[in-house]
Amino acid sequence: MMQHHLIGKSVLLVEDDPKIRNLVKIYLIKEGYEVIEAINGFDAKEKIEQLDPCILILDLMLPGVNGEKICQWVREDLKSMMPIIMLTAKVSEKNRIQGFKMGADDYVTKPFSPAELMVRIEAVLRRTASRCGKLSFTGFTIKPAKGEAWIKRERLELTHFEFKLLHMFMQHPGQVLSREQILSFIYENHEKEVSNRTIDVHIKHLRGKIREKTPKDYIQTVRGMGYKFVAQ
Repeated sequence: MMQHHLIGKSVLLVEDDPKIRNLVKIYLIKEGYEVIEAINGFDAKEKIEQLDPCILILDLMLPGVNGEKICQWVREDLKSMMPIIMLTAKVSEKNRIQGFKMGADDYVTKPFSPAELMVRIEAVLRRTASRCGKLSFTGFTIKPAKGEAWIKRERLELTHFEFKLLHMFMQHPGQVLSREQILSFIYENHEKEVSNRTIDVHIKHLRGKIREKTPKDYIQTVRGMGYKFVAQ
């Protein structure tokens, strides 16, 4: 399994071959990633704009808009430094060099080992962490160093405490977190005495701000246990 800090990251997998797509998806889910799928270039562009994933796994031979054009669009039009790993059957050195010139971070030729692809994804994310510095999951994107948060490209105006709560939830998707665990995540050294009631109030405010942007309830109360952040 990967390091815990990678859990809760979204991967956009752009591949028109369903067998390859499903196989890679199984490996990604096993490693703790959220998988967003696209089967052609138009679909990929829409999902990049809407969900701003952490990394793009991009097949070059796509129907409609091909992978080279998607890569060029991400780098030149969006001005995004989103990590990109290209998947292709083109094995010549010239093709690889062209891919890197377009802005790819890595290049994997078909047929490939899904296990090796997982290692390459981890390496690219580690290498680009300072460049990208973001966490993206279920439509939410946050930049911890800047204290900025968005949902589907709409800015969330959060207090420091609300931001820390959202960051914590995104790092532990699908897990029920007790109020005591939330306190220990937010205040690692328990330097402040904060009551369970205070946690509830901050979560209520965070939920309210999220609901202003979307009707979905991402933070669920688990009666008698705590709270859970769920993908929709």
